[in-house]
Amino acid sequence: MVFTGVVTISAGIGATAALLLPFQSSSTSAGGETSSIGDLFRSGFQYGVSRPVNLLVMGIDQGIDSNEERNSTDVLSSRSDTMLVVRLNPETRKTSVLTIPRDTQVEIPGLGVSKINAANWKGGSELASQVVSQTLNGMPIDRYVRISTNAFREIVDVMGGVEVYVPKRMYYVDQTQKLNIDLQPGLQTLNGLEAEGFVRFRNDDLGDIGRTQRQQMLLKALQKKFDNPLMITRLPQIFSVLQKHLDSNLSFGEMLALIQFGMQSKTSDLQMALLPGRFSSPEEFELSYWIMDRTATDQVLKSYFQVEPPITDEASIPADLKAVTIVVQNASGDPGAADRMVDHLQQLGFPNLVLATEDWSETLDKTQVVPQWGNLDAAKGVEELLGSDDSEVTADSTGDLQSDLTVRVGRQWAERSAAGTNP
Repeated sequence: MVFTGVVTISAGIGATAALLLPFQSSSTSAGGETSSIGDLFRSGFQYGVSRPVNLLVMGIDQGIDSNEERNSTDVLSSRSDTMLVVRLNPETRKTSVLTIPRDTQVEIPGLGVSKINAANWKGGSELASQVVSQTLNGMPIDRYVRISTNAFREIVDVMGGVEVYVPKRMYYVDQTQKLNIDLQPGLQTLNGLEAEGFVRFRNDDLGDIGRTQRQQMLLKALQKKFDNPLMITRLPQIFSVLQKHLDSNLSFGEMLALIQFGMQSKTSDLQMALLPGRFSSPEEFELSYWIMDRTATDQVLKSYFQVEPPITDEASIPADLKAVTIVVQNASGDPGAADRMVDHLQQLGFPNLVLATEDWSETLDKTQVVPQWGNLDAAKGVEELLGSDDSEVTADSTGDLQSDLTVRVGRQWAERSAAGTNP
């Protein structure tokens, strides 16, 4: 699959970075026009980034939807093959990169539960930015970049190749996808076509996740390549390639500022993470998904992107609710739903939680809160916190008698939580 050539714009960040006006330049001609790129760098131009900003980077394989009806005539309107969120922080000089697997299960407006790579196909960069933001706890997306496979190949060749350690033999031929990957293990310099094959290879047990790991390996290799001051002489050629294959709402001046930031960055300033989660099992869904781990994702977003998790005010939970013991039982048909409910209740501040060893015998649409020992007030309190739209109190004694309350996870809650929308 495609790997973003936008990495080269950052010229040493090793990924991509965003920037937001206002910024300043000291290198304009007397008439107010900017000089050539080479002249700008040789004269020591200075651009500045005023605050931390986030950039959504999508690599698009233009042939991936060749047999599908598209919603736009835009040549970059296919499903995104690579998706990165990059945060450039001028305060710490750090650049954080989050790789989002293309199979991540999300809720896409107008499409429903789907893989996140469909967002660009359905509604372009605007919808893709919206979906990424809502999936990542409302993280603002300041700029976007979309780039095609062709740009990546050409840019790597312009750079004179990139040195990468190939961890194992990679051989895969797929004529329908025009793939002919044949790489030997070991440290070697890959040309553009070989580098593309390195990141597109999926024929192993890790599938798409192994591919994202190799993307990050290539990011570091590209960053190392840009450490060579001679690379500055190739920037005009790189920009020429990008003009043919790139779509972005970054201005030309912002791209220059991005390059300046990257050239001043150190290898240790680059932080990379993979969206935490797991592969779905064949019993869960018809399609294969990457299912987010919400708790782990919240931690990554807080540590790398300064995005706080959803507000859960423990002080607002009465003491009598904190004291109750709750058994969580699955009644949704989704094997992972009960685990997600336990995580959710923990985030809400409930300390005494037990996961039932057996699922409820019936599949329920709504989540039931059962006060098996008659504590109706506590049950109503839990129902209110879960949301009354898809939960209800069932006042009977069918719950687990070793606890105060039983929460039976229904299908509606399971679908929303699996899609990454906050229950």
